[in-house]
Amino acid sequence: MTTKPCAVTVGSLHHDIVIEAPHRPVAGETVTGQRWFRKFGGKGGNQAVAAAAAGCASRMVGALGDDAFGQFMRENLTSGGVEDRWVDELPGQASGMSVAISDATGDYGAVIVSGTNLAIDKGHLSDAALWDGAKVLILQNEVPEAVNIAAAEAAHQRGLPVILNAAPYRPMSSEFLGLVDILVVNAVEAEAMCGVAVDSLASAEKAAKVLVEQLPSVVVTAGGDGLAIADSSGSSALPAIPVKLVSTHGAGDRFVGTLAARLCFGDDLETAAEAANLAAAAHVSKVFAEK
Repeated sequence: MTTKPCAVTVGSLHHDIVIEAPHRPVAGETVTGQRWFRKFGGKGGNQAVAAAAAGCASRMVGALGDDAFGQFMRENLTSGGVEDRWVDELPGQASGMSVAISDATGDYGAVIVSGTNLAIDKGHLSDAALWDGAKVLILQNEVPEAVNIAAAEAAHQRGLPVILNAAPYRPMSSEFLGLVDILVVNAVEAEAMCGVAVDSLASAEKAAKVLVEQLPSVVVTAGGDGLAIADSSGSSALPAIPVKLVSTHGAGDRFVGTLAARLCFGDDLETAAEAANLAAAAHVSKVFAEK
């Protein structure tokens, strides 16, 4: 039995290859980069590790292939403090992976190949041990919606709130959105969901107000401008913490995992978001190194 409150993550695991380049190529262009390195990734994996780093117990449901990528990711998942017994190894299948290009400004673009993330076993969601001490469920959009729906239903059966980081954006069913308690989106995802262009803290708050008409609680992150929160009690905005930007890669995942952990410990949404904002600021100011 766990002695700490627990965040359960159902989601993706990707072997990330990160390329540093002066800029991201346009169609037909070849760009000469400075270096490349690999890192543990996938929104699900990153968020589960971030939750553990923020002090709560962390468990993950996912799937890996029986390949070198899978071994690398499992080692990083467990060394990051995440309990992995519900992460399957699927013989003969390729693990998920991504290639990200980080440019001179610290921004990035990425391509993912889902691999085994499309084959997560929903049967794990009926295991009582998975939910022992659980306080929150974390979901993303890098696995099939049917898996997310099953996970959200299992969480609600146990009275747990569901956090959805709707990234990457894709159309979502009303059935699924009806199971979401806290929506976390960035500027791109917010605009896709509600039509409000987010290019400032004020517009982030406007988007949050529109989205909260559909969902109980909403957090809209606006990069270097900060973030906005809205729920039934109203809305508020938090400015960004000034840091020297190195790379934004993975910052959203650090935010979501920390947010979930603070909610596990009983923080209200705004207090949890403040802690998550601080963690994300620390993350973007650090240089990545191969793990």
